[in-house]
Amino acid sequence: MCRRSLPGPDAAVSTQRLAGRTVAVPETREIEVFAALLERRGANVIRCPMIAIHDAPDPAPVLQWSRRLAAGGFDDLILFTGEGLRRILSCIERHEPPLRHGFLEALSRIRKVTRGPKPAKALRELGLKPDMAAERATTEGVIATLRSRDLHGRRIGVQLYGTEPNRKLIDFIRQAGAEAFPVAPYIYASEADDRRVIAFIRQLAQGEIDVIAFTSAQQVTRLRNVAKANRLEEALDKGWSRTKIAAVGPVVAETLKNCGVRIDMMPQESYFMKPLVNTIVAAFTA
Repeated sequence: MCRRSLPGPDAAVSTQRLAGRTVAVPETREIEVFAALLERRGANVIRCPMIAIHDAPDPAPVLQWSRRLAAGGFDDLILFTGEGLRRILSCIERHEPPLRHGFLEALSRIRKVTRGPKPAKALRELGLKPDMAAERATTEGVIATLRSRDLHGRRIGVQLYGTEPNRKLIDFIRQAGAEAFPVAPYIYASEADDRRVIAFIRQLAQGEIDVIAFTSAQQVTRLRNVAKANRLEEALDKGWSRTKIAAVGPVVAETLKNCGVRIDMMPQESYFMKPLVNTIVAAFTA
């Protein structure tokens, strides 16, 4: 069963607005940070990491793509995640450190398009900023932002979201007369084994959880896939109906809606953990 924890010893000094509430956290990368934010507000937190992120198993395509960027081979760069940019740089540092300087110089010159706040934050960490921000933090938002621009003849690097090929965006770029150069610098892998996810689904169905807070679309997909493989779709649907559903941002919300799941809570603007926690608190103290 996924691990449960009670509020830590410093919880008493914080506002206990989630006291008596049980919040499930499928986050993996920053699970303790996320859990602590909730625990300081009095919540009982169930940690159930479902997805892990790993470097691309073969660094060669990432390095080849990075060399092209460093050599001035792109006019534009679309960044889907902050994780992706950081993984590209860590790949360079591990396998070809001299490439970093040229990569960053070229990165500063090309037009940078970001989908959401996280890739923008990753750029700021490098002393850079986006030249264009997507109207919405989705593929459709990126396309809408680029649609009014003349892309004919432009060479566009695309940092993918995991290994999802994003045919919709690539097709749009090609139809606009541009050339797309995608790269997948990381992969998603299952973190929790099926037995733990099954136990978690049963907890949802039994009404033991007040809120489940999703921070990535892959968490939703993983939950659905395990339920389907183990004939627990009815139990999961029951769990959805008995539990408040929180989404960190539009991409997660879109995935939930495509699964027929309502969204009860989502930050209005900043799609990070702290605004998500504040949204959950506000929902229960309204």
